[in-house]
Amino acid sequence: MKVVCIGGTVTSGSATECALMLAGQAARQAGADVRHFGGDYLGVLPHYRGPGHEAGAGGELVEAVREADGIIIAAPGYHGTVSGLVKNALDYLEDLAGDARPYLDGRAVGLIATAYGDQATMSTMMTLRAITHALRGWPTPLGATVRTFQDLFDTQGACSDARVAAQLTMVGAQVVMGARSLAGAVA
Repeated sequence: MKVVCIGGTVTSGSATECALMLAGQAARQAGADVRHFGGDYLGVLPHYRGPGHEAGAGGELVEAVREADGIIIAAPGYHGTVSGLVKNALDYLEDLAGDARPYLDGRAVGLIATAYGDQATMSTMMTLRAITHALRGWPTPLGATVRTFQDLFDTQGACSDARVAAQLTMVGAQVVMGARSLAGAVA
């Protein structure tokens, strides 16, 4: 099983990126080969099909998703929705439109929304679910909403809140479980 993690912010070590890493670790522990595309990668992607966009831009991300069985997406809630950084990365998945398995078709997708408050985490989660459905992905039953009003992660990425850590671990594990189930259904 191959799982691709997409998300983060322009701030290295952000709560969003730490949450994504924790979920990715759980997917790895469940037996998946995990690849991360964090804020450092996403931050240099030109606006999809905008000025500065060239053929092949974002190709590493697109190819990884093309080969993936599962995806984990983590987005911070900015002004009640997905950040532009993460949305732009997801726009690159348009390059999969003509594939035999277009977009996120047949892939389990775990979702993580981080924000300072409850309202922003929930509206961001709803947007992530809508995007996943639009891209034909299969969202996992649990989507983790993580309030970042406190220091949840230490400098090594360990989570100080057992409830949040359990949610993130479950998202990673459910992506692998869902990917295995979908692979069996197609075979």
